[in-house]
Amino acid sequence: MDPSSKSPDDDDLRPEAEAARRPQPQPQPREWRFAQVFGERAAGEDVQEVDIISAIEFDKSGDHLATGDRGGRVVLFERTDSRDSASRSELERQDYPIARHPEFRYKTEFQSHEPEFDYLKSLEIEEKINKIKWCQTANNALFLLSTNDKTIKYWKVQERKVKRISVMNLNTSQSSGNGTTSSSSSSSSRAILPNGGCSEKLYNFPNNDLLFPPGGCTSLRLPVVVTGQDLNLVPRCRRVYSHAHDYHINSISNNSDGETYISADDLRINLWNLEISNQSFNIVDVKPANMEDLTEVITCAEFHPTHCNTLAYSSSKGSIRLIDLRQSALCDNHAKLFEEHEAPGSRSFFTEIIASVSDIKFARDGRHILSRDYMTLKFWDINMDSGPVATFQVHEYLRPKLCDLYENDSIFDKFECCLSGDGLRVATGSYSNLFRVFGCTPGSAEATTLEASRNPMRRQVANPTRPARTLTSLTRAVRRGGENPGVDANGNSYDLSTKLLHLAWHPTENSIACAAANSLYMYYA
Repeated sequence: MDPSSKSPDDDDLRPEAEAARRPQPQPQPREWRFAQVFGERAAGEDVQEVDIISAIEFDKSGDHLATGDRGGRVVLFERTDSRDSASRSELERQDYPIARHPEFRYKTEFQSHEPEFDYLKSLEIEEKINKIKWCQTANNALFLLSTNDKTIKYWKVQERKVKRISVMNLNTSQSSGNGTTSSSSSSSSRAILPNGGCSEKLYNFPNNDLLFPPGGCTSLRLPVVVTGQDLNLVPRCRRVYSHAHDYHINSISNNSDGETYISADDLRINLWNLEISNQSFNIVDVKPANMEDLTEVITCAEFHPTHCNTLAYSSSKGSIRLIDLRQSALCDNHAKLFEEHEAPGSRSFFTEIIASVSDIKFARDGRHILSRDYMTLKFWDINMDSGPVATFQVHEYLRPKLCDLYENDSIFDKFECCLSGDGLRVATGSYSNLFRVFGCTPGSAEATTLEASRNPMRRQVANPTRPARTLTSLTRAVRRGGENPGVDANGNSYDLSTKLLHLAWHPTENSIACAAANSLYMYYA
């Protein structure tokens, strides 16, 4: 090729192509700091079972946070450092730095579910909140879904002005100081005369009943209801979705269309319309004709964040199935199957138990899925079903203790997982009120261990190792900490009775909310 015939744009394109091929710099590991705590208990204080947090969820804006507990209550928190609360010029005039992390305050709480009893099956239905999902806001009202084992409820929380009765047909001299009249249940009152006047003669009311004066009352003033300026948050249950699941509901997920959602139990997934509570459509049914042939159950289901026809569900065998609602009314056949094949000779009695997926989450871009089983976090690319693109060891030091964990049922604990809004990091919980944060970009070595306390870094791993990324390295994982039953790989004692099961990542900022028993801790980086 003649050099003189070279396009003038070739020299401009070559540096860009070389830059694209050059390895991108890794994001720096974050330094996590304590932000807030709600419901912190004192040392030695007993925790009531009904106060233990069982669900956490941020809304899409990140301005509201909801928690549910085992007592059936839903508690709402709102952000106080909102960027809309002051203009830019006002913030620039302030002589103190703007807060680096979201700050929340208690907003309101309400009783979502009550204990019930199924008389047909002689089964007690506990009030514990299993999941909470935020719905689209409208008219300055908050909407959310909450569910226990059997019943889903659709709640509306809105601020309303307080209404008071300000004028009544009573003696005005007995009115209270705030402008409202006193109750008519007083033991005596003056007789009522026309035009609101009163005579001096007292009439005794032995039964607190109002007696008319002799000759009757020629003028009657009706009570007047006046709307004041005080605002009160009023939660109202708009819909109750019940009698659709024979087994315990393990997950609910909103659709991106804003009109429908799914609910999943061990064997079925149902599709609901938010406005229709007496009808749902069964879209997945894995129940065999003979229950003795049952080999796996559904553990979690999640809608795609942007494609309203796509959803994923996980199973107790460690697989994740991607289904397309456009294929058929009953989606028994999956569009894609994601599973990791076990290494030859590695199977044991506990293999299938620890492979059960307890939680799945779509990344915000919809390209990746994060899954959590008992021992690991797995990061999947939906365009690559040959295996996970990354595997993160959460508490590998417990592998030699699987027999003990099986005996005390800890091996069946269901840990949740979450992703950052930018998709660069993932997080999940562990025992001793610890949670771990990993960098999930290729080549990242970020692996941070934090404790749900006011000093989250005190249990920091001194020399974190890169999480395994291949099957071969997974089978050759170093199993330290097996000599002492109560010591992890870093020499720290662990406590199986304190477990961090529930946590959520702020949708737009590096802030994590996590539940340690009845306490809600928040951290930022």
